[in-house]
Amino acid sequence: MCITSTNRRSRRGALGLVLGVMTLLRTVTAQAPPPPPDGGYAIRQKSQRFSSLEVLKQFERQAPSSYVFGEGDELVVDVFGHPELSGKHVIGPDGKITLPVAGVVTLSNLSREDANQSVADAYGKFYSGLSVELRVESYTSNRIFILGRVASPGALHFDSAPTLLEAITRAGSLPVGGIGADKAAMNRCVIFRGRDTVVWVDLKPLLKDGNLAYNLQLQRNDVLYIPDSDDQSVYVMGEVLHPGAYRLRPDMTFMEAYADAGGVTKDGVANHIQLIRPSRDSKRQISMRDLMHPDPNLNFVLADGDIIYVPKRGLAKFGYFMDQFGSSAGLAIVGQELVP
Repeated sequence: MCITSTNRRSRRGALGLVLGVMTLLRTVTAQAPPPPPDGGYAIRQKSQRFSSLEVLKQFERQAPSSYVFGEGDELVVDVFGHPELSGKHVIGPDGKITLPVAGVVTLSNLSREDANQSVADAYGKFYSGLSVELRVESYTSNRIFILGRVASPGALHFDSAPTLLEAITRAGSLPVGGIGADKAAMNRCVIFRGRDTVVWVDLKPLLKDGNLAYNLQLQRNDVLYIPDSDDQSVYVMGEVLHPGAYRLRPDMTFMEAYADAGGVTKDGVANHIQLIRPSRDSKRQISMRDLMHPDPNLNFVLADGDIIYVPKRGLAKFGYFMDQFGSSAGLAIVGQELVP
């Protein structure tokens, strides 16, 4: 009788634990606040938000004025009169090459002139009066990634920093079709630069009107995402494992988008997450501690264009450019405010 009673109490305890966990999960996810009356999901082309020309110019200024070397670039070092010191080199993932005698030299993020000087200085420690010339065999690190409704998605390599139009032309467009007359037409694109910057570009002035003010100078490792005209997306940026654009699902919540992006990295701060809603010019800070209590009022249902930003350790907040021009306001995220 004693053993049977103990087993019953044990089973009741285990059942209570399971029910408690299920209640927690339902509270955090299933009981998320309902979407606004219009759902927040309807695409309204007339009110589509794009980054203004002022924001786009600010974004473009971040690109280097001349090509700098990076991983995969193939170089030839010619040392006049010393064939044993000359030869071909490929810049490694660490940005370095290894020279005979002189050893390891860092060339990543250097211009051709600066890289030539670095090689000459490295050999100058062992030889005097050398004539060193650096030639480029192949530019391979200058790559742009393009995703979405294009014929050839993936990495594109260029000999010099490409423009937006060059990248789009190389990737090619898909035939118009699907739902809506211009479902696959290139009407807009999103450009991600690193983990902290995103801009929305209206492609119609560029592709239909030839307005070259929208033909942005791109930068190495920029990611272009070209959605369908009726696609709806949310954006998870900053210190998450997989930053980028995610297709908005019906009743998609903050926690679901956060999970899709893989969660916070070791350098991220999960208790200072920012939820931006450009459609309402609003911003709110969310702490994962508060979500785990749980507080169902914080697990928001997301709307088209929402941005979730996880700051890097040492950043309490992030600044962003927002032009107050009604429904056509533009947005670019830039981490900037340090924790005291």
